[in-house]
Amino acid sequence: MTDVEQREAARIFVNKWIKKLSQGTEGEKQLDQAFWNEFVQTILGVSNPTDYFEYQKAVYVNRVKNWIDLYIPETKIIIEQKSQKISLDKPQPGHNNMTPYEQAKLYNDFLPYDEKARWIITSNFNEIWIYDMNAQVPEPVKIMLQELTNKYRLLDFIVKHDVKELSHEMTVSIKAGDIVGDIYDALRKQYRNPDAPETLNSLNKLCVRLVFCLYAEDAGVFGRHGMFHDYLAAFDAPHMRQALIDLFHVLDEDPDKGERDPYLLPELAAFPYVNGGLFADEDIEIPLFTDEIRELILVRASEDFDWSEISPTIFGAVFESTLNTETRRKGGMHYTSIENIHKVIDPLFLDALKDELEEIEGIDVIKTRTARLRAFQDKLASLTFLDPACGSGNFLTESYICLRRLENRVIKDLTGGQIRLGDVQNPVKVSISQFYGIEINDFAVTVAKTALWIAESQMLKETEDILYMQLDFLPLKTNAYIHEGNALRMDWNDIIPAKTLNYIMGNPPFVGHQWRSKSQVSDMDFVFSDFDKYGKLDYVASWYKKAYDYMKNTNIYCALVSTNSICQGESVATLWKPLFSQGLHINFAYQTFRWNSEANIKAHVHCVIIGFSHQSNENKKIFNSNGEYKEVKNINGYLLDAPNIFIINRGTNLTPDLPKMSKGSQPTDGGNLILSESEKAFLVSKEPLAEKWIHRFMMGDDFINNKLRYCLWLVEADPSELKQCPLILERGEKVRMLRLKSPTKSVQKDADTPLLFTQRRQPSTRYLVIPRVSSEQRRYIPMGYLTPDIIAGDKLQFLPNANEYMFGVLMSNVHMAWMRTVCGRLEMRYSYSPAVYNNFPWPSPTPEQKASIEQTAQGILDARAKYPDSSLADLYDPLTMPAPLNKAHVNNDKAVMAAYGFSTDMTESECVAALMKMYQELTAER
Repeated sequence: MTDVEQREAARIFVNKWIKKLSQGTEGEKQLDQAFWNEFVQTILGVSNPTDYFEYQKAVYVNRVKNWIDLYIPETKIIIEQKSQKISLDKPQPGHNNMTPYEQAKLYNDFLPYDEKARWIITSNFNEIWIYDMNAQVPEPVKIMLQELTNKYRLLDFIVKHDVKELSHEMTVSIKAGDIVGDIYDALRKQYRNPDAPETLNSLNKLCVRLVFCLYAEDAGVFGRHGMFHDYLAAFDAPHMRQALIDLFHVLDEDPDKGERDPYLLPELAAFPYVNGGLFADEDIEIPLFTDEIRELILVRASEDFDWSEISPTIFGAVFESTLNTETRRKGGMHYTSIENIHKVIDPLFLDALKDELEEIEGIDVIKTRTARLRAFQDKLASLTFLDPACGSGNFLTESYICLRRLENRVIKDLTGGQIRLGDVQNPVKVSISQFYGIEINDFAVTVAKTALWIAESQMLKETEDILYMQLDFLPLKTNAYIHEGNALRMDWNDIIPAKTLNYIMGNPPFVGHQWRSKSQVSDMDFVFSDFDKYGKLDYVASWYKKAYDYMKNTNIYCALVSTNSICQGESVATLWKPLFSQGLHINFAYQTFRWNSEANIKAHVHCVIIGFSHQSNENKKIFNSNGEYKEVKNINGYLLDAPNIFIINRGTNLTPDLPKMSKGSQPTDGGNLILSESEKAFLVSKEPLAEKWIHRFMMGDDFINNKLRYCLWLVEADPSELKQCPLILERGEKVRMLRLKSPTKSVQKDADTPLLFTQRRQPSTRYLVIPRVSSEQRRYIPMGYLTPDIIAGDKLQFLPNANEYMFGVLMSNVHMAWMRTVCGRLEMRYSYSPAVYNNFPWPSPTPEQKASIEQTAQGILDARAKYPDSSLADLYDPLTMPAPLNKAHVNNDKAVMAAYGFSTDMTESECVAALMKMYQELTAER
């Protein structure tokens, strides 16, 4: 299930149960099982929820039998479900005056040790409270039923073992996002032209300013806690607008330069000078406030929420979640989780810095250790970073925080946690001025700068806690070098000269080549002006090219996130071959993994991370989707430990004497030569003569799902008989007119033969077919044999006269591993082409090995035949694949691997690496 599908399932679930609960007074015993069964099945993807839950689990409390409503043995969860009328925070008279949580905890205390709950959930349907039993004092994370549409991820632990805790930063940030969204919506209604670009620009800036003020008062940046709240609370709604205008003026005025009115009211004069340009724009439009807005800001956003706990790294995602979803999709922006940021920055620079500091801290000689610590701090302060598609600044902010935390360790090591008498200068050297960004969206630029300032404030507080002294944060003394512009059109040397930069990192826009706008196509024309072919590359490839052009012949190291398309199919040769020839080296790589983010609407993409430079690292690392890595000698464009080879389109097979792969026949008929079952029956009833020209017709989807469709195959039809079939002639006339209107000249020419397919390649013997498109969820692309009376459409590839040996090799895990690496993709679905087959290195089996493969291949066909009512989609669904078929495939896999001399312990990437070496040898001979 994709993230988008999961969110939609959550929306449907919420709407259904709100309606259901409003219609009756049924208690929990009537609804609890249905509620939770549906939740885990439709949203969390549990296929058999009745087997997943243990209902009414018995537990003996002081020898008295009690019942746990729902218990999940798999992840050790107790769910205490109550009816709607029961408050989750109040004692229940019928349960010894215990709250629902106390009741569940009592049951948990009497469970055997290996059954004790990792989590306790209490619910009355309208609310769900989650208790982390690993916490010293479990405090509930509360979710309203209507909030599940956005917050269902907080219940991932129900099906996942690896959820260590509900991140406090995450829950705070989700709540902050809700608050920002509500303030944004309420303010927007007050503007005269709410959809005007200048209005949205003002609204975005206003929201950033409000949050900075809310953060500043909670974090003590303004001085007195609650200062912003108390100032605004003195005004009623109609006068709050002018009060904010006055405050924004004051925050941008430097009293030391005499910029402030000496007769300011004391409550305004008490605010410090902020600087940094955050409050400098006087053209910002602020609407009139309502009582609702006043209440939102003063109570919900100020009194009821602590902004000092927000993560500045997630800050950008929180804000940008208020932007229009469609705008986000078109821009290709994908918001990055902290976990995924570290997949980039840890191997790029952070792991090495941590190792270096630990080595220094282990030095016994104090004088040497002190000198090395000071040098290391200077090194931290000298490093520079660029994110050329920085969005709301997540990568820069998290990198800054990590560097400052290393520096704080150094400061603690040097001072022993105490500032020396007389040493009052600020010991901090690392600055946000070491971090550079480029971003095309003006609002994101403002957010990124503000996130860095918040991070600077928080890190300064951590330094204060080490030294037990107060350090000045305001006025802002360091600049956030975030530049607005199109990074693909700019010279990055104008932002920071390449000779002074150390690292490039980021998450550039994900836009498939078929979805690019005209301006994005133009961007690629500009970036790839010296490339021969680049039209089918995804937009994100531009950042790899642009970055390498900038960093060539320097010591800069770069790591970027991108869709995995740039490491698959034709893209590998198109992008990486010329870059490798210019001296690019891949130093580390994350192979394909599912991308997660902190945005409300998560992006569903499969990504890779590629770390590269002009100079080669000796210790190269390949990470799998679980974060485990192995050290390798070389990483090629397919992100494998294999030579730098490139699979090209090839018209014939590398292995002699194999049949040529062709695509099926193409109708180009507007559907007029294709018949449904009902259309076939109607035509035959009216024109019985037509029956002999009607054949079963299959595209890829028809073949996989066993759909019944037919076609008129009139290759050898007698014209005199056709004259007796006016309905067929009528269809032919429609085809003729359609082809005449085609912009393609060859199709126009085919209007002369409107009763024939435009491309006819039907074999005359039994043939093997391979669907051109197949789901990535399947371990094997379903292939199979068809007889010549069944017409293969152009969404099927076919091999005439393919024997069982060929079928066995092509259906093997070896060929599937090759296919997954070198094929193209439609979204994430496999897109099989003749290039996959033509470049595939076949084994050289002994007669005994070949006979064994023929036998196991027949075993696959025999296993399928046991299920005549099941389609190939049913048989190859990972959840419903029958055991006999699975066993047949395992046997076939072993037989094929033996023919290659491969060990069954081989990983898929090792298998493909070995195949690529074979490919290199085969192509070297030509």
